[in-house]
Amino acid sequence: MKIIYHKAESRGFANHGWLQANHSFSFANFHNPDKVHFGALRVLNDDIIAPKMGFGTHPHDNMEIITIPLKGVLKHKDNMSDEWIPVLPGEVQVMSAGTGVQHSEINGSVDEHLSLFQIWIFPDKQNVKPRYDQKKFDKNERKGKLQTLVTSIDEAHDSSLKIHQNAVISRIDLDKNKTFVYKLKSINHGVYVMTVNGKVFIENQVLESRDALGIYETDLFEIKTEVETSLLFIEVPMKF
Repeated sequence: MKIIYHKAESRGFANHGWLQANHSFSFANFHNPDKVHFGALRVLNDDIIAPKMGFGTHPHDNMEIITIPLKGVLKHKDNMSDEWIPVLPGEVQVMSAGTGVQHSEINGSVDEHLSLFQIWIFPDKQNVKPRYDQKKFDKNERKGKLQTLVTSIDEAHDSSLKIHQNAVISRIDLDKNKTFVYKLKSINHGVYVMTVNGKVFIENQVLESRDALGIYETDLFEIKTEVETSLLFIEVPMKF
């Protein structure tokens, strides 16, 4: 087993006034040669966006983009539909940029900050037709058990959103003093684990809020909670 430990405080931080952004990997003006990607995981941004503010129309191509709102109201518009689509906490959004897409993202509230995770994953297919999807997930379904949010478009998993990569994104909420064993798809995969909130021990490493571990070259690992904890798992091929 190999482990990469990332303290929350080691992330890149940008204060744009309207945007408070934390970058787990090199992004925009933050560059760390030791934090360019974790396998096929390219970006994990932890953003807080001021009311009525956001990202104007901008392009993407050949990237799988997943957005998980945590608090507030996200509104999304792209050139596939040209309508503002709300994405709320409890929902997850996926966009396969493929041959190219133009989109905008804004805080849809006039008085509440928007908090979200945005994840970019390198695709296993180039220049696919762009696609968009979103789905609501019941938080009660991740209480004490793994809730799968995103899987490969080539995998028969009916309850998850789909991307063009052999990846799995999932969440779990655990009570204090609980043990959970995470099993990987294969020895060729790695898992980037982020503590959304709480405190856990993974392979004798303590993780508190927004701390993360990259774990690979193993088929499973054990998690022990000290307090009530919410975890995000991003499992990806390490070679792609």
